[in-house]
Amino acid sequence: MKPAAFSLLTVCGLEELETHRERRVTDVLSLLDPGTPEPSAFDAYNEHHRITLHFHDILEPQLGMIAPEPKDVETILRFGKELEEQETYSGERHLLIHCHMGISRSTAAMAMLLAQAHPDEEEDAIAERLTAIRPKAWPNTRMLAFADEMLSRGGRLTQAARTMHGRLLALQPNLADVMRRIGRGREVEMAIAP
Repeated sequence: MKPAAFSLLTVCGLEELETHRERRVTDVLSLLDPGTPEPSAFDAYNEHHRITLHFHDILEPQLGMIAPEPKDVETILRFGKELEEQETYSGERHLLIHCHMGISRSTAAMAMLLAQAHPDEEEDAIAERLTAIRPKAWPNTRMLAFADEMLSRGGRLTQAARTMHGRLLALQPNLADVMRRIGRGREVEMAIAP
């Protein structure tokens, strides 16, 4: 995750995976709903290192659903550390992180990996990097709350995500109703709170 380690960072959704097959992806983090089959798009990718985690994009435990837990965030952070510790790679490195829509789980994962790789960087700067990578980012605050604790960020990653949510809501006010309908009302309320 260091600037020298990766020449390209990508966040996308399942439907966009096909568009990245010619981009020499070297490392992939897949965050999928439980029961989702492995994406066939990866069959057309060059050889790459990949891990897959399965949990739902929710903020609180719900009947019949699997919420992201600390162990998932630990696995994501361990994945990032392993990438940082790999021996020098001959050629360019390209990390792709995806979930179903490329908006919430994947952007939370990218934010925490950036925070881990750049421990002295301010959270607002990390949020700006994330927005540049994925302008429609709406990071999952449950995941970021766990990362905040593990990375000793004192809740500042979560606060930066709320600022991102607020910025996105200002650009797309109708998004508030969509997010409330899918159980993300708490994030909406926090984003619009004075």
